[in-house]
Amino acid sequence: MKKALKITGISLLIIIALLIASPFIFQSQIKEMVKRFINENLNAKVEFSDVSLSFIKSFPQAHVSVDDLAITNFEPFKGDTLVSAKKMAFTMSIKELFKKANDPIIVKSIHADTVLLNLKTNASGAANYDITKEKENASTESSSFAFDIQDYQIKNSTINYLSISDESKIALSISELNHEGKGTFSSEKSELDTKSEAKISFTMDSTNYLNNNPIKLDALIGLDLENSKYTFKENKGFINKLPIEFHGFVQLLEAGQDVDITFENPESSFKNFLAVIPEAYSKNIETVETTGDFKIKGIIKGLVTDETIPTLDISIKSNNASFKYPDLPKRVENIIIDTEIKNTTGKTEDTYVAIKTLNFKIDQDVFKSSATIKNITGNMLVDADIDGVINLGNIAKVYPVDFKMDLSGILKAKLNTAFDMDAIDKNAYERIKNSGSMSLSNFKYASEDFKNPLQVSDAAMTFNPETVTLNTFKALTGKTDLNATGTIKNLLGFMLSNKTLQGNFNLNSNTFAVNDFMSDDVATPTETESDKKPASKTESIKIPAFLDCTINAQANTVIYDNLQLKNAKGALIIKDEQVQLQNFTTNLFDGQLALSGFVSTKTETPTFSMDLGINSFDIAKSFQGMELFQNLAPLMKVIQGKLNSTLNLKGNLTDDFTPNLNSLSGNALAEILSSTINPSKAEILNKLENSLNFVDFKKLNLNDLKTRFDFNNGKVSVKPFKVKYEDIEIEIAGAHGFDKTMAYNAIFNVPAKYLGSEVTSLIAKIDDASAKNITVPITATIGGSYTNPTVKTDLTSGVSNLTKQLVEIQKQKLLNQGKDKVSDMLGDIISGNKTKKDSATTSQNNAVKEVLGGIVGGNKTTTDTTKTNTTKDAVKNVLGGLLSKKKQKDTVQ
Repeated sequence: MKKALKITGISLLIIIALLIASPFIFQSQIKEMVKRFINENLNAKVEFSDVSLSFIKSFPQAHVSVDDLAITNFEPFKGDTLVSAKKMAFTMSIKELFKKANDPIIVKSIHADTVLLNLKTNASGAANYDITKEKENASTESSSFAFDIQDYQIKNSTINYLSISDESKIALSISELNHEGKGTFSSEKSELDTKSEAKISFTMDSTNYLNNNPIKLDALIGLDLENSKYTFKENKGFINKLPIEFHGFVQLLEAGQDVDITFENPESSFKNFLAVIPEAYSKNIETVETTGDFKIKGIIKGLVTDETIPTLDISIKSNNASFKYPDLPKRVENIIIDTEIKNTTGKTEDTYVAIKTLNFKIDQDVFKSSATIKNITGNMLVDADIDGVINLGNIAKVYPVDFKMDLSGILKAKLNTAFDMDAIDKNAYERIKNSGSMSLSNFKYASEDFKNPLQVSDAAMTFNPETVTLNTFKALTGKTDLNATGTIKNLLGFMLSNKTLQGNFNLNSNTFAVNDFMSDDVATPTETESDKKPASKTESIKIPAFLDCTINAQANTVIYDNLQLKNAKGALIIKDEQVQLQNFTTNLFDGQLALSGFVSTKTETPTFSMDLGINSFDIAKSFQGMELFQNLAPLMKVIQGKLNSTLNLKGNLTDDFTPNLNSLSGNALAEILSSTINPSKAEILNKLENSLNFVDFKKLNLNDLKTRFDFNNGKVSVKPFKVKYEDIEIEIAGAHGFDKTMAYNAIFNVPAKYLGSEVTSLIAKIDDASAKNITVPITATIGGSYTNPTVKTDLTSGVSNLTKQLVEIQKQKLLNQGKDKVSDMLGDIISGNKTKKDSATTSQNNAVKEVLGGIVGGNKTTTDTTKTNTTKDAVKNVLGGLLSKKKQKDTVQ
């Protein structure tokens, strides 16, 4: 006995060892088998990380698994993922592993985990799932796999379907799919027991009909494999929590499918209707009080082929129903729903929806509507009537919708519209029939997207075939009041498709504050070493891409940043995320401003380009109110007076729609009128006065000053311009940066009379009228910054210039005297009086020496070089005193 047990135990160990070791023997065979199946059958790129075999997991069956499967398409869907799966597992009899290479392997079960299936068809009709290779003599060739499925399972998977055609675009998504089935597919007649649950979304032509709605179906399906007929026996499905029972069959035919299905909800409570609405919106409906019934039933019968669909007869009805949520104060009552979805011909284009009645009542407000929608898959035809009143504030009181906003107001509408979608797309207004009116009163809308609540006291529209007339629009938000009238084009195109909203409006406002249309997005607090408070970030205005309109605007006061613009008026043309200003004028800084240009938010950073015409601005007020002026002309803060200017500038805008100074480029021409100066406000003028003791900047004359400057990359380049201090001309040129740095030269052309008694006495000795017009150029080099300027004066050019002028005047004087002497000398030569000539020449030379000696302060006889150097030293001494802090006492006035 012991021996038998021992033999048995050893045998079991050997079997277990073989079961564990055998997969390694067959591993390469399995991989080759999978590759052979792929190459023989699929026209696509297939990848997987591993193929493994186990005799333990599904004993006594063999278990084959494929990990990280991915199938990607070739053209015309190159690179698209058709299928991906975390794991695909198959079970089969062990004997299947010993078959010849060309014999089919029979698979008993399939399990798939985390599968993603993307199905697509494009406008030309090609399908990305059409990847099987066409084979010659397909009927005689054997496949690598045959199926005798007894059970299958799909876990946590997703199926996406996208169909694009010239007429429509359909998108279907089934997510969180868990499906399993058990049956015997090899028998001619058998049953398949299935359980399914998933979430479904469905969109057609930009209209979302289902949005992540949960569905569930437990069905027992009769299988007649010989006739390819599948019959629903016992089944119950759920759309959200609405139960639906199915009866009928689907039979596969050579030309398509024959469908004969009826369905209805087994219960008849209005609560069933609420169950259709996704739970995220309807919340818990178990405690909702309802009255009335709700019935949905339908018949789908006919052939599904390339040319036909089954006929449809689906009805949805509810009579005199009501509902009330227990935590909400009001009830919706007198609900009547009568809707049909029909197709009597089997042609897709003949499907239509008739909403015969959709009525309800809240308090005393009654809302009635009806509509028909035909040719759904083609050029859709719509005919709708609306007649009713809705108190918007009651919506949150009857239904648990989370608006995340405060909404109130009375909406009244009585209108009819009839159109086809092609007319909307092509703006064929003659085929669009609108009539009626709509009004909104005491409307209030508060949301985190708005800085301040929007309050519309009165708005009224009249609907015409081609346009909608805005008769009245009166609104308030923050400090801003709005009063508008106008016409709107293409309202239906804007609401039903991606068309722009076109219109022409007249807008009037007593106060228009730009900041009211911005929102403050507070940054998330973060800990820093300095424990700084989190800053508030302002989101930039975004000009809507859907607007294509012209606004003739007029406002008594426009508040922009820290500026107040008075009597502002002009035209705003809004199109392509850009606002263009035309003929915009306003009063500002006790003067007038004319503006033209554009602001664009097409790019992530807003940009602008503007031409400004400035007339009679108060300089002090404009400097204080505009950062732009403070950077373009920083010394304007010392000036009291008026400014005329033309500015051409462009650059980027910050999030609060003020110019980003470092991005600016452009040029300006400025003219100053009727000005006075307060030099104490500028450190640079104080330093210049200390360096130049003959200038009092309070007396500087800037009247009629004109100057031009260019700016780019944070630098301002000022072209040379001249100002006058009494009879001293000053020429200024240079550049400064928005970083407050400066690099300027100021050349002071100083008349000789300011140079003191030493120079004036020298000029008197010359005794020539031209000497009185002598000026000395003194260059002041200004650097540093506005707050810490540096001033350097250059004597070199002044010394050289004055010396040359004095010497040149004296030479010219002596030359003029020398002409008379030459005449006398020529006369003497003719008369033979040579002694007289020699005497005259000697006298002339001595006279020159005497005068030059006097210029340098002595009667010494020196060479010309010595005389010039001595003259320069004398001049330098005089100018040195002129530039010192101590003024000359005996300056000639």
